[in-house]
Amino acid sequence: MTALAGGVVALILGIIGIIVWWGDFLILLRGGIPLILILGGALATYLGVEELKDKKASEEFEGDSANLKNEVESLKEEIKELKEEKKEDSAE
Repeated sequence: MTALAGGVVALILGIIGIIVWWGDFLILLRGGIPLILILGGALATYLGVEELKDKKASEEFEGDSANLKNEVESLKEEIKELKEEKKEDSAE
């Protein structure tokens, strides 16, 4: 209940403040909007560069994974051959 009362009081004071200091509010907006655009643009640029880095890294990983799959298959074949040799040696 106190949060509701506090919210209503803050709302009323905010509306009164905007009406009384309208000119100052517009000056604040004129100064704040370019700053927000600069910071937002910098953040978007940073995130775009990071996305490109991640994409490049994932492409390299996909190429490495194909090589790793081939190596795993060759090692499986080698293990199979070694098991067969061991069976032949134990049979003799």
